[in-house]
Amino acid sequence: MTDRLPSLTLVRRIKAPPAKVWAAITQPDLMLQWWGPDAGPTLSVEADVCPGGRFSVVFRLLNGDEHNPTGVYREVAPEKKLVFTWDVPGAPEPESLVTFRLEPFDGGTELTLTHERLPDEAARASHEHGWNGLLDKLPVFLGVAQ
Repeated sequence: MTDRLPSLTLVRRIKAPPAKVWAAITQPDLMLQWWGPDAGPTLSVEADVCPGGRFSVVFRLLNGDEHNPTGVYREVAPEKKLVFTWDVPGAPEPESLVTFRLEPFDGGTELTLTHERLPDEAARASHEHGWNGLLDKLPVFLGVAQ
């Protein structure tokens, strides 16, 4: 039997067109306004959204902890799919992989976020909490609170 690394998948239906959702997850000036797992501030965003381009986001949690996930974009299909590596410098866990898929539906966008190659169940649970927090903020930022 092969051991599989934990992963998570979250799905949200957002009442905004794929172009607006895409912009919110790829444009640094927009990401700076909302990115992060809780109501703490996003301090900086760098994103060169092209295959091989790098990103870096620095955010501060409400408890004062700062995090700086970084990575490299692996696949960029505007308004459809964004795949990037996920690395948190100084964290014990190895690099993992995040995919955002955007599918139009009548009245909006179905966003599916998958985070793969997580080292263990504790990391999966922590990232699930963080990504849920981030995805809960997205419709509010877009002005289409569900």
